[in-house]
Amino acid sequence: MSGEDDLSELERERRAKAARLAEEGLELFARRYEPRTRAREVLTRYAGLAVGEADEAATLRVAGRLVARREHGKAAFFTLRDGWDDIQLYANVDTLGRPSFDQLTSLDLGDIVGVQGHPFRTRRGELSVFVECWTLLSKSYRPLPEKWHGLQDRETRYRQRYADLISNPEVARQLAIRSRLISAMRSYLEERGFMEVETPILQPLPGGALARPFVTHHHALDVDLYLRIAPELYLKRLLVGGFDRIFEIGRNFRNEGISVVHNPEFTMMELYWAYVDYREIMELLENMLPSLARIVLGTTTLAVGPHQIELTPPWPRRTIDSLMRQYLGLSLDQMRADPGRARAELRGRSVEVEGRDTFAQLVDKALKHLVWPNVIQPTFAIDYPIELSPLAKSHPEDPLLVERFQATIAGREVANAFSELNDPLDQRRRFEEQARNKAAGDEEAMALDEDFLRALEYGMPPPAALGSGSTGWSCSSWESTPSGTSSFSPSCVPRSSESPCWAVPTEASSRSRQPRQPPKAARAFPDPSRRGWRCAHRPLGWCATIVAAKQGAIPLRAGIFLDHRARGQRRPAPAGLVIERR
Repeated sequence: MSGEDDLSELERERRAKAARLAEEGLELFARRYEPRTRAREVLTRYAGLAVGEADEAATLRVAGRLVARREHGKAAFFTLRDGWDDIQLYANVDTLGRPSFDQLTSLDLGDIVGVQGHPFRTRRGELSVFVECWTLLSKSYRPLPEKWHGLQDRETRYRQRYADLISNPEVARQLAIRSRLISAMRSYLEERGFMEVETPILQPLPGGALARPFVTHHHALDVDLYLRIAPELYLKRLLVGGFDRIFEIGRNFRNEGISVVHNPEFTMMELYWAYVDYREIMELLENMLPSLARIVLGTTTLAVGPHQIELTPPWPRRTIDSLMRQYLGLSLDQMRADPGRARAELRGRSVEVEGRDTFAQLVDKALKHLVWPNVIQPTFAIDYPIELSPLAKSHPEDPLLVERFQATIAGREVANAFSELNDPLDQRRRFEEQARNKAAGDEEAMALDEDFLRALEYGMPPPAALGSGSTGWSCSSWESTPSGTSSFSPSCVPRSSESPCWAVPTEASSRSRQPRQPPKAARAFPDPSRRGWRCAHRPLGWCATIVAAKQGAIPLRAGIFLDHRARGQRRPAPAGLVIERR
């Protein structure tokens, strides 16, 4: 609770009102209110009441938050929000008596109340509850977001998701789709013989995807552990042990940038199916998503922005090579043979590239910026370059390709799948290449996992795998949430943080147990407003500028200032920090 000096005038008025109500004997925070009838049930059960008709024999007990009020002399109308549904309340002096009526009308919007009464339909046709008695359940000390415009500021909506849900119930409805979808997906897979399993979240080595991990320390074991970036390598160990159809729905963590479709922690469904390849996975997915859509939404035709998306199979299969030819004008062979030309073509299409970008990075940027935004209807992009997929099985017709696909809908990835590599010697060669990349400074490269290689040497049946994140489920094929994210609590930089997102302790100030990974040079953009560099990653509402600092992994010298723009402050840079490349 805020200190008195930090309160707004409205908050002071609410606290004073709460004190008066308490003096009048009103309990401000009740213990329970059961039994009760949900507003949705009332609206459904009594939908047939005619104008002016009442059911005085029925006794309803509804509860929720007061979000609107209209007073008419000795009567008052309220809008009560029960979860995401609104229902009208009607109260008058004759029924409640003057003291109770005055207390009810003095309540603030945002207060949570329980009312008992009967249903009726007003002369204007609004189904309502006639209030016979009421109870204050919880006093609201903060005013609700402004009535007509709601909570519009995106940063506030992310940081104060609870206020967002109060002000924008349509956001809650969209987020609920995600929960129903996960439940339906679990049932769909179990009905087809897949078993749900759990694998470790804390892992001694990060693996299973190309991403920078979060690191933590286990004090009892005195070892560094990593939050998993993917469950892949542990699920494959189960295939070695004899499981042939398994899946996991769980949290993954990737120490990367933040956007409306990327959160550092996210839910992913990953499944493995032994004795099949990526073609069976394509058939599974293109049949599963329409089935889930019918269960969750009641239709296979979805409105995503201005587009009407039809999920009914079959979905077209497009090779990555054909997509590169169509949208970049170069084949994969041409990009691999002449990266300079590929960079020039990408720059000519306003895609930001760097001189050190590898062939794999150029292909990835072309897909993200040129291809996916133009792929609207459900499509499988298949047969990836081997450089982008170190754990996938080589294509039988071209050793430079692998059997991998990404399913895209409305310009976003919905799922990613492979024919999985099960040759331990080939896998070791690819791990060693990744290890060389890591030694050269690539923080997203995989570590060489000797225990996983040992498992493969026992023999793993040929499997295919599918990975799908909840962002893809909720934002792509299931319509975007109005606030732009499928996460209930998206990550944000704390307002009280004194360290910018890209500032990390130098080795000299780090604990001895922390991994010795050389910091990268800052990937920065010129700031048009001054001579300096701005971090590429912009946390919500809080982007810092390094004034007069060179690009590179250097300590911030005394006297260099950080400009906290959202707070309008400039302050000395903390000692012992370096610029970290994103």
